[in-house]
Amino acid sequence: MSGFDVKKVREDFPILHQEVRGRPLVYLDSAATAQKPQAVIDALVRFYQHDNANVHRGVHVLSERATEAYEGAREAVRRFINARDAKEIVFVRGTTEAINLVAQTYGREHIGAGDEVLITQMEHHANIVPWRMLCEQTGAVLKVIPVDDRGELVLDAVDALLTERTRILAVTQVSNALGTVVPVKELTRRAHAKGIPVLVDGAQAVTHFPVDVQDLGCDFYAFSGHKMFGPTGIGVLYGRKERLEAMPPYQGGGDMILSVTMEKVTYNRVPYRFEAGTPNLEGAVGLAAAIRYLEALGMENVAAHDRELLAYATQALESVPGLRMVGTAREKSAVLSFMLAEVHPHDVGTILDREGICIRTGHHCAQPVMQHFKVPATSRASLALYNTREDVDALVRGLHKVLEVFQ
Repeated sequence: MSGFDVKKVREDFPILHQEVRGRPLVYLDSAATAQKPQAVIDALVRFYQHDNANVHRGVHVLSERATEAYEGAREAVRRFINARDAKEIVFVRGTTEAINLVAQTYGREHIGAGDEVLITQMEHHANIVPWRMLCEQTGAVLKVIPVDDRGELVLDAVDALLTERTRILAVTQVSNALGTVVPVKELTRRAHAKGIPVLVDGAQAVTHFPVDVQDLGCDFYAFSGHKMFGPTGIGVLYGRKERLEAMPPYQGGGDMILSVTMEKVTYNRVPYRFEAGTPNLEGAVGLAAAIRYLEALGMENVAAHDRELLAYATQALESVPGLRMVGTAREKSAVLSFMLAEVHPHDVGTILDREGICIRTGHHCAQPVMQHFKVPATSRASLALYNTREDVDALVRGLHKVLEVFQ
């Protein structure tokens, strides 16, 4: 992979250069949150030290600098996902807020009693609960595209589920619990053929391979900064401009207005209509720094590294006695969920922690997936651009120690 040296990449992440419990840290929990390169940390510190002020309304130099940095971050996001216009980029707290925003604005305007919302069985709770809440509010019906025993969508069921009552399709691009890569471009094509808009949860996708929202054709795309090496508390809702302009505000106050009297409120243009109050200024600055970092590495290089490491890790884990992979889709990204013999996943995670290895255990905010596979939880190792074959080897050694403890 020209232009990508994982050892050099690791040098950019200061948190990785430590020992925990007397062992070198092996961080395999990036699907929960990714670590931050020094460039992002420096950008946050620099903003607080030199540019900190509120945006848009100030006429002094610090406000001008902060506004330039904030709007520059919006342009950086536009470029990164190839949106047509920076006005299609709304800053939110994360993927969860982005989906709630769409459900409570577009959804409340267009979905009523007897209408249908279509999601998939592999969704994160963040792309289930807002739609369930909307259905309870409106009398709409939540429909679900099933998954098979590999963790792939049953595509043969899609066309029958896209009915004249379907008002939106909301689908993940990559399953956080299984790693399955969903053919969202094809699903969007099918939905649009019936006039149905599409929201894509891209939280687990933007970190691992290039995303082009114009190519995907989706109406909305949501992702979080902290999963792509940026700060927590910042995320993005992309919305096609014509969709956003037809949507009412989500929250009231602050910068989402043009004028206010006691008799009338005139709302601001998009995207500011959806950004009430003081925004997460430093979060946007840090997100822009993370985007510049990824662009310098090259997302194609990142994707190639991820594919190679996932293939290596999959083969390595399959050699562990008693290990059963949960989610064996033909197209996967960076997630390895598994059961280990009769050992409960929480016990697996606890013993690995003693070896300095961080994984995630539980239902991963995807309980319908666990119910489908008839397991209470799984152990999940998730990979990122700073992980190495040595990390995978350490995981395998740790799993053998787990088996020794429970023999």
